[in-house]
Amino acid sequence: MPSLLAANNLTKTIASRHLFDEISISVHDRERLALIGPNGSGKSTLLRILAGQDRADTGEVVIRKGVRVAYVPQRDSFPDGATVRSAVLDELLLAMKRGGPNAPAHLHDEHEAELAATLTLDRVGFVDLDQPAASLSGGQRKRLAIARELAKLPDCLLLDEPTNHLDVEGIDWLEDVLTNGLGAGLGDGPFASVVVTHDREFLESVATRIAELSRQYPQGLFAIDGDYSEFLRRKSEFLDGQARQEQALANQVREDLRWLGRGAQARRTKSKSRIDASYERMDELAELRERNAANKATSIDWEATGRLTQKLIVARAVSKAYGDKVLFRDVDLVLSPGQRLGLLGRNGSGKSTLIKVLTGEIQPDAPSPQAVKAAAEAVNLPPGLPPPGTVKRADKLRTVVFSQHRTEIDPAMTLGDAMSPNSDAVIYRGRTLHINTWARKFLFRAEQLKQPVRSLSGGEQARIHIARLMLEPADVLVLDEPTNDLDIPSLEVLEESLEEFPGAVVLVTHDRAMLARLSTHILAIGFGEDGEARHFVDYAQWERASQAAKRAAKAKPSATGNAAAASVGSAGEPGGGSATVAAPAASKKKLTYKEQRELAEIEPEIHRTEELAKQLEAQMNDPGVIGDYKKFEDVSRAFAAAQAKVATLFERWAELDARQ
Repeated sequence: MPSLLAANNLTKTIASRHLFDEISISVHDRERLALIGPNGSGKSTLLRILAGQDRADTGEVVIRKGVRVAYVPQRDSFPDGATVRSAVLDELLLAMKRGGPNAPAHLHDEHEAELAATLTLDRVGFVDLDQPAASLSGGQRKRLAIARELAKLPDCLLLDEPTNHLDVEGIDWLEDVLTNGLGAGLGDGPFASVVVTHDREFLESVATRIAELSRQYPQGLFAIDGDYSEFLRRKSEFLDGQARQEQALANQVREDLRWLGRGAQARRTKSKSRIDASYERMDELAELRERNAANKATSIDWEATGRLTQKLIVARAVSKAYGDKVLFRDVDLVLSPGQRLGLLGRNGSGKSTLIKVLTGEIQPDAPSPQAVKAAAEAVNLPPGLPPPGTVKRADKLRTVVFSQHRTEIDPAMTLGDAMSPNSDAVIYRGRTLHINTWARKFLFRAEQLKQPVRSLSGGEQARIHIARLMLEPADVLVLDEPTNDLDIPSLEVLEESLEEFPGAVVLVTHDRAMLARLSTHILAIGFGEDGEARHFVDYAQWERASQAAKRAAKAKPSATGNAAAASVGSAGEPGGGSATVAAPAASKKKLTYKEQRELAEIEPEIHRTEELAKQLEAQMNDPGVIGDYKKFEDVSRAFAAAQAKVATLFERWAELDARQ
């Protein structure tokens, strides 16, 4: 069967920047193609060309007759005054009016368009369809932008960095949609997709084919069938072979140079064809060296103050609410050198707000009565704890903050001024470095220093921010979504630099691979209900607890019949909760006497295990336990085991109760 769309011999240059030359790529039915590559290699431009939003200098894009292509750009845009519903419905009506190959052929009138918009938004997870689009968080806006295109039922969906603004739960949702489709009458199973992304977990779990756009390959593109692990294996084999080829060719060229360097009389007798072959090998060697040299990553090395203070930041029972919305309540936290705290939570849960509380940018609310009472009754607390509702910072604490909004740099500035605002040199680790040398550490060329920042890719702009922050010695690094737009080699170098940083790190990121590798402690905000925050010893423990909570929620019979109202939280009374999930299929076989006894005993066992989980969770929030890493690890593992047991008991209870 022919491909859905095929790009043939595409070449693209923007201003003086040559992006790619005569590359070809195709997409087949239900294929999930992931497009990766270094920052500035032209991935977003290539995706726009495939979507018909841009034109190549040479080459063509061929789309099979009847194939509908939809495109979700990096930056979302909705009309002024748009609601969640109108953002999707108006786009459907416009596509119907516009007609053409990408028109939604399944829709014939406004009523059908309204039904399609409502059904899609329900499947995507929106409840209030009249909510203004302008009031949505970044992750909700991204979901809405994706829903707007999904409602058209495309045969091929093109997405540019869709995970940048989604939380971990949102990324799980997107993975499921791309793998299985929306269901519920919205299309016949999964569709084809092309995704520009640097999310390694996403690449591993979703991609059926991966293509890297880079100058290190002879054709500028390297593509393989398989997941990310297979891609890394095949890429390593190819680059190793290319490096060996360069070495062998270099030996030949050295012999050529010796031969060509003999006396004038000998030169006259040399074969012209051999001379031409020698120069061809020299040209080939130069090209090989250039390709192999392109396999470089940004140099990232944070400078620490060397401070030995053990308690850099201590937060005790801090809370924050805006109006009736509670973001977090009674959070206890101790940050020490060598600790790397991962903050997890849904979009809008308060992660960035907690960072501002910890750094002193905003003040926490007054402590809750429960926190005040617990403090008054507490005994044998470690010395030096601040009173409830306050944050204590070490004297003259030096904190470096990487903001997700990156508004500190004027886009009209040149690259050189952005990297070194005051002179043509920077001082790094006590050494003076010329701006050209400093720029090369971040893979910028000298001729780029006069370019305006706005002309650079998102990843290149992220590297500017990292370069500026690296000039400031720090006790605490606070990184709020530092991975957005960074390419994979830069992400890996960033991880290595954070592992080696001797101070404390606070990390907010949707990059699950980074959280799993770096976090020595996880704080999940809004894990339960009403601003509840929970501590976990690592990402794997949080993942197990999250899955157990979801299983427990599914095991509870629904009293409301409203799946959209389901929320993940602590296990409660059997028969309670609001999640709508079909109970296990009822068996005609009656319960045995042993099973009847088991059913009678299982509910009290659920209550006992839930009470144990609550006690362990209270210990995890005790500052004395948080400050003792070994004790915290033991309590955390016991808490995860209790949660998992609750989930298992609920599943068994639901099965027996349904049969009864």
